[in-house]
Amino acid sequence: MSEPHFIAVQRRFAAHLRDPDRHAAPEGLEDRRLAVYRDLFFNNVQGILSQGFPVLHGVLPEARWRALVRAFFHSHHSHSPYFLEIPGEFVAFLAGEYQPDPQDPPYLAELAHYEWMEVVLDTATEEIPQQGYDPDGDLLAGVPVLNPLHVLQGYRFPVHRIGPDYRPDQPLAELVWLLIHRDRGDRVRFTELNPATARMLQLMAACPEEQGEAVLTRLAEELNFADQSALHGFAVELLEQLRGKDVILGAR
Repeated sequence: MSEPHFIAVQRRFAAHLRDPDRHAAPEGLEDRRLAVYRDLFFNNVQGILSQGFPVLHGVLPEARWRALVRAFFHSHHSHSPYFLEIPGEFVAFLAGEYQPDPQDPPYLAELAHYEWMEVVLDTATEEIPQQGYDPDGDLLAGVPVLNPLHVLQGYRFPVHRIGPDYRPDQPLAELVWLLIHRDRGDRVRFTELNPATARMLQLMAACPEEQGEAVLTRLAEELNFADQSALHGFAVELLEQLRGKDVILGAR
């Protein structure tokens, strides 16, 4: 059974709005009026992405930026109808189905992901828990409690430094580790970590029932760190710094 005529017309109308160069408009519609809808839909999406990815927008020539948004608008089939989730759909598009253009910077997908993390944490409805731990607890004898509103990510490019005056064309020799988290004041904060600190946080997340002392022992073994007393002294100061930034909430 064929679909009703009005549904077929709606499909053609939607296809035309997404990609007018490839899909003709339904018959009987004046192009002048259609142009209003074409511009309205595209500019809405373009505006959302410009707000969500200001650095990426700023480092691309305007024509290239609009072509990138147009490619997303044409070909990506979003899994969510909500405007708030369009930035995540854009990141998924860049990481998956998008075929890079020779004019694209090599850090395009990573920079978009980095900027998206701020959107994710800023709009997260989850709150930092106020119970279930002692905010002043011993982080070595007890089990450190991580702030659930955090992302730890390794990037091939120093995405936190990219801007109009710095546009690298080659990846780093090693990953740069960036911690992005929302603190108790609802501010999204960014911190560059050394690999050892990043690994310590990974171990805490992977072993949420282990005492801080046990996590440090694991870390020392992985790093072949012979002088565990020196590591202990360094770690105590580091853990307190992370507690002060609300990365670690306390201990239980």
